[in-house]
Amino acid sequence: MKKISDFVSKYMSALVIIVAVIALVLPWTFAWAAPKITLLLGVVMFGMGMTLKPEDFRLILKRPRDVLIGALAQFTIMPGIAWLLVKCFGLPPELAVGMILVGACPGGTSSNVMTYLARGDVALSVSMTMTTTILSPIVTPLIMYVFAGAWIDIPFLSMMASIAQVVILPIVLGIFINAAFESYVKQVINFLPTVSITAIILIVGGVVAVNAAKLLEVGLLIAVGVMLHNLLGYALGFLLARLFHMDFAKAKAISIEVGMQNSGLATSLAITYFGAAAAIPGAFFSVWHNISGSLAANWLAKRR
Repeated sequence: MKKISDFVSKYMSALVIIVAVIALVLPWTFAWAAPKITLLLGVVMFGMGMTLKPEDFRLILKRPRDVLIGALAQFTIMPGIAWLLVKCFGLPPELAVGMILVGACPGGTSSNVMTYLARGDVALSVSMTMTTTILSPIVTPLIMYVFAGAWIDIPFLSMMASIAQVVILPIVLGIFINAAFESYVKQVINFLPTVSITAIILIVGGVVAVNAAKLLEVGLLIAVGVMLHNLLGYALGFLLARLFHMDFAKAKAISIEVGMQNSGLATSLAITYFGAAAAIPGAFFSVWHNISGSLAANWLAKRR
């Protein structure tokens, strides 16, 4: 079980790309996954909760300054970059909303692993992920209202409820099960990454499948926009951390945490509220940030 999990984790980026290509060429192979994206995201969040314990939240109280700076960076840098890119590229409304939605989401679930590989401050990365995720039911709809309200009506309260339902509830349930059945959880903990990665791969496949024609039309433009969004997030997150005189390990954590978004949440919300086309940036981001995150982690690991 552990060998399977290690293999899937190691080659996640390659698997995501393979599935995306198959879904693009043969949409019927993964079109069935599109209506199940919300459920699949819940599986990912539940897996995240299963790895957490109540004492993990004490880290936030022990390091409030670092976590606060990181959370503010997360919820200002990424939406701001997205808005600028949308303006520069002149994206149509549905793609513009999708791009900003990616920027408005909390940190990605794989950022903690990338921070570990980069020899960064893993505790800070975990604390940032938890903090931004907990804040996301309020902050994400608010950011969308501010940055994307000019293009489309934002269902503020409905988005809050959806985020709480597909993110917060599964995480809380996972934490409860971990605490109540710790001995049983330890027996399956090594297989949890495989389940989460499989769900992420199916989310990407589903979105690509239902948007195959649109992707062939605007794929290159969105790909460039997503790459810039992600890479500028890494760079500005790192610079901001150094501006606040954080050490190199903390700067690595904030850089990766800011640059890697919960694109699964963006994809789920896009399909639910803004249409399938709005999910395209989230799908691209899911593919790209796992590739760039691995490369960034390897590069940063050599610098101390």
